[in-house]
Amino acid sequence: MRKEDRLRQLIAQESARIMYEEGVKEYRDAKRKAARQFGSEKALSLGSHLPSNAEIHYELQRLIGIYEEDILPERLLHLRLTALHYMDMLASFRPHLVGSVLSGAVTEQSDIDLHLFAESSEEVEEFLHGEGIPFEQEVVTIRHGGEFFEYPHIYMEDEGVTIECTVYPPEDIHRIPKSSITGRPMERATAKKMRKIIAGMAQTMG
Repeated sequence: MRKEDRLRQLIAQESARIMYEEGVKEYRDAKRKAARQFGSEKALSLGSHLPSNAEIHYELQRLIGIYEEDILPERLLHLRLTALHYMDMLASFRPHLVGSVLSGAVTEQSDIDLHLFAESSEEVEEFLHGEGIPFEQEVVTIRHGGEFFEYPHIYMEDEGVTIECTVYPPEDIHRIPKSSITGRPMERATAKKMRKIIAGMAQTMG
């Protein structure tokens, strides 16, 4: 293995460790923190040393498989059932599950990521107020190409698990965002699909 490839692999492994042990959620943040341990961040970023998100995701899945093989199925089932509960509750906002709870690469720090579709975040907030469900909210700015877009995020908590809801306008329901891991359209699941997935898990677990 070339020196450059070995360094790339080491950074991918360290990034995965940071995400697994420290609960860092964003691949970019874990990658930057890991790279600093191997030299100048600027120098590394200019070369071919930094791994892709897919490479880090592979190493993260490997760590989960090594350390959590016995408890992973139960944890994943619990998170997916919790996700389905909130999807049913938020059905009027056409929720879609994305992220680690859908892919299966969950850790103790994993949260539940939902995409909601509403005319405004206030609609969702009013609904939650009516249900007596506490939440926090913030606006997150994301860059797509040369443009910046603001998306409201709503956070709830259920027995230590964070449910993060990103609110999109209704017309965006058919515009599937690209995955930060694969670069291809993001995998999403409706409540109907999650019921099928959960039923399959229950049969496998017996």
